Amino acid sequence: MAEYVLAIDQGTTSTRALLFDEGARIVAVAQEPFEQHFPRPGEVEHDPEDLWTTTVSTVRAVLAKAGGGPEAIAAIGIANQRETVLVWERATGRPIHRAIVWQDRRTAGECDALRDAGREALVSGRTGLVLDPYFSATKIAWILDHVDGARSRAEAGELAFGTVDTFLLWRLTGGRVHATDATNASRTSLYDLRTGDWDPELLDLFRVPREVLPEVRDSAGEFGTSDPALFGGGIGIAGVAGDQQAATLGQGCFEPGMMKATYGTGCFLVANIGDAPVASRNRLLTTVVWQHRGERVYGLEGSIFIAGAGVQWLRDELGIIGSAEESGRLAAESDPDQPVYLVPAFTGLGAPWWDAGARGAMFGLTRGSGRAELARATLESVGFQTRDLIDAVRGDGVAATVLRVDGGMAASDWTMQFLADVLEVPVDRPVDLETTARGAAWLAGFHVGFYPGPAEWTARWERDRRFTPGMEADVRERKLRGWRDAVRRTLTGPERGRGAAGPGG
Repeated sequence: MAEYVLAIDQGTTSTRALLFDEGARIVAVAQEPFEQHFPRPGEVEHDPEDLWTTTVSTVRAVLAKAGGGPEAIAAIGIANQRETVLVWERATGRPIHRAIVWQDRRTAGECDALRDAGREALVSGRTGLVLDPYFSATKIAWILDHVDGARSRAEAGELAFGTVDTFLLWRLTGGRVHATDATNASRTSLYDLRTGDWDPELLDLFRVPREVLPEVRDSAGEFGTSDPALFGGGIGIAGVAGDQQAATLGQGCFEPGMMKATYGTGCFLVANIGDAPVASRNRLLTTVVWQHRGERVYGLEGSIFIAGAGVQWLRDELGIIGSAEESGRLAAESDPDQPVYLVPAFTGLGAPWWDAGARGAMFGLTRGSGRAELARATLESVGFQTRDLIDAVRGDGVAATVLRVDGGMAASDWTMQFLADVLEVPVDRPVDLETTARGAAWLAGFHVGFYPGPAEWTARWERDRRFTPGMEADVRERKLRGWRDAVRRTLTGPERGRGAAGPGG
């Protein structure tokens, strides 16, 4: 009898495999980092073979830790970094180019040209997304245009495109399944939110041949069986979702109005808006939260490109901290009379500004500014960016009453307290911070009957700690004015002229 659900959490900087038991408790974890490639400024790539080999090795590691074979696994669920693009040969499975990562900005010029041609209304109206190099469509076209012969091969049906979930499904099933789920499809700029399928007009606009695209399936459903040679026997794959949607489900945010924010490499806030897509008035994204039996649940999402990556920058590039955990301690020791602001636009600014040309900048430095002030500015930037998102959510008519948080930065008490202070809402941290993997496990387990439905699953959510706002209003407003001025000085697009008053402001 099956004892576990296996979750594969393929992220931006590492791949993890986790085994969850029937009570949704973690019984084994394995994690492997992989190399990041930066060919030119603003460009970010992964070696597809790194994504694959770390997936296989981590799965094998957790199976060995649990002492069970494939027969102990009820199903596999996959959560993945979204928007990242891979193109490979159908005949061999060999990628024709490195994966172009969601953070990559090389196609900003193409997005600007489409915007100048008046095409953004079409894109946003069909997809719920803005025109930005963050999304997959222009990345696909870039590979087809820059690899010799790729476009003609794609049109002949010789090549396959996929986000990371699709690539892993292809490899796991030995090339038998070329599919994605609705959550990942909704991040490509090629998917119509209302029809639930690829849109022919958008395919023409972005010059993406229909022949390369995967089939769009439910998030909880059948995705084939793993090749028996990989893990000693075949295991059914029954759940797929983009990492942020998986975290939303792992946090039990099934009811409209519930919100979660995941603090990893970037920060991603998702607010459940129910069974009908709503167009944001504040440049948030409308996205699919999950799909089951053809029925979709939608959300509003705001994306911050740099959150935990800012702490990595302090550690790896500046060398002013030895570990990520050190940043909170340093921030607590900083001089409050030195208002230093970091706008971490290392790869542009995401929601609600969507300025691909913006670059990182620091303001307010004095001769007395040191390691502690830089650490505080980096952590505070995460809170300020989240406040921009919350303001946009409120402007779209969604009440912001409490925020559930997860991801690596959620473990920092200092950062979470500042977050509650600057947001003016309570911040709830769950006992289980592994919400992305938990959501992927639930999708697969729910489909095969191993886990209960949404209501009972939500009831299992447990809070570790609630952070309540405690900052004086005048202090908060002074800090927010300083932040908005710093953002205004960093912007390169039309928002600069608005004074960065904030969404809807």
